[in-house]
Amino acid sequence: MYLNIVGLLVGTVFFAFSLTPSLLPRPFFIQGILSGLSFSAGYGLGVAAVALWNYLQLPALRMRTAVVAKSVAALLCLLVAVSFLWQATNWQNALREMMGMEESAGLQPFMLGLISVVLFVVLLALARSFRWVFRALSARLRRFVSPRISQLIGIVVAIALFWSVIDGVLLSSLLRVADRSFQQLDALIQDDLPRPVHAAQTGSTASLINWEDLGRQGRSFVAGGPDAEDLSRFFAAPMPAPIRVYVGLNSADTPEQRARLALDELKRVGGFERSVLLLVTPTGTGWIDASSQDPVEYLHRGDIATVAAQYSYLNSPLALLTEGAYGAEMARILFSEIYGHWRTLPRDARPRLYLNGLSLGSLNSDRSFDLYDIIEDPFNGALWSGPPFRNDTWRRMTEQRDPGSPAWLPRFRGGSVVRFMNQDGGLSEGDAPWGGFRIAFLQYASDPITFFSPQAAWREPDWMREPRGPDVSPDLRWFPLVTMLQLVADMVVGVTPKGFGHEFAPAHYIDAWLALTEPAGWSDAEVARLKALFD
Repeated sequence: MYLNIVGLLVGTVFFAFSLTPSLLPRPFFIQGILSGLSFSAGYGLGVAAVALWNYLQLPALRMRTAVVAKSVAALLCLLVAVSFLWQATNWQNALREMMGMEESAGLQPFMLGLISVVLFVVLLALARSFRWVFRALSARLRRFVSPRISQLIGIVVAIALFWSVIDGVLLSSLLRVADRSFQQLDALIQDDLPRPVHAAQTGSTASLINWEDLGRQGRSFVAGGPDAEDLSRFFAAPMPAPIRVYVGLNSADTPEQRARLALDELKRVGGFERSVLLLVTPTGTGWIDASSQDPVEYLHRGDIATVAAQYSYLNSPLALLTEGAYGAEMARILFSEIYGHWRTLPRDARPRLYLNGLSLGSLNSDRSFDLYDIIEDPFNGALWSGPPFRNDTWRRMTEQRDPGSPAWLPRFRGGSVVRFMNQDGGLSEGDAPWGGFRIAFLQYASDPITFFSPQAAWREPDWMREPRGPDVSPDLRWFPLVTMLQLVADMVVGVTPKGFGHEFAPAHYIDAWLALTEPAGWSDAEVARLKALFD
């Protein structure tokens, strides 16, 4: 198999760069795929550079000189690859140590290299198959049209042919399999999950919503969390049970019907009679983060109601890819129903209303309302954790942050409305008082879901500049194209404990809810005791 020596040189450099640390630790198998993709990308760039050189008819090396250059280049490629493979385990373990994780037994350099080589060979075969199809089509067309037109038509037809196979056959088949799998998982009823028995619980015999129609995540949500006994034991005094209302994807046929059903159920169980009302937008599968939900119910001593509606059973990446607009539509309709009724209540008798969402849920929650629709009678605030990089509101505020504040923990217009926090806090800081309408972003600097950007392929992101976030490796460096591929791998399979990446710790949620909602009667000692309960 003939390989281009310039492509090998550039590919080896990209391969070496891919082994350096990024935001999160990676399993060796995923590292092998990442390194194979990086090597292939570098090889392709090298081949393209040679093709451009030849097209411009620039001088080429003489035969003897070329042979020596290839030998030296091959030896150099081997030395660079082995050197970086040798250091890869130390880089990954340093990252794991910073996040409190156990050391990896090793990246298994031989297996990692083998995976990279196999992936490169597969991609090279595909590229050469594309080139063969293009050349064959161009040769046939050259009998009827000029060479340049035949080449143009040939490459367009080849691209259309390969894309139809990839998109129409491979991706469609994978999406169908994923859809069936997630649908079956959503319908699964866990044997150890008891059906609610209290009339005020969603899914009980008195409920307007059937237990079986809630979906797997909905059933876990309404049956989980602290009950009156848990709260009474913690506070050593009688406490009410928090109210949780959830509408599953199968509970009604349309988003409008599901939103109306959620409102009716919330009225039935007395949700508007509580002091705090939480409107949560779940992630793609319908999951609601217990690390956020359970602590806020303790903070408000059970005097809180939560309402949510499922819009998909796919995980967030697939839901964003196939049903992105649908999640925002469900969030808008539910907000319109809940907020529309809430604003009709007397101001001194209605609960304080907050929005909440994690990841894709935060994105759809942000899209659920228009500022001009609420400006006359705003709700109280929102807590959005792990906002994805596609969140326009988050991105605009980060780009327009106050001078001197870092991209990973911005300050926006003195903090009068919007504030950001991480593991070390941030919501208590602001040049201006935090008003009655409050928006809080909880984010970690090591979260690739938040800090990924396609522009990282050609430009160093602001969050990589000094000073860096407390959970970002000092060994992290920016490399063209490779850094973007590393962040993609981190998004898909990055592994972290709570408190890093996209895994938000209950203790940080407690700090966020305390600053945002200001529940009464919490001393520092009581807050520490609550954090210990969830530690």
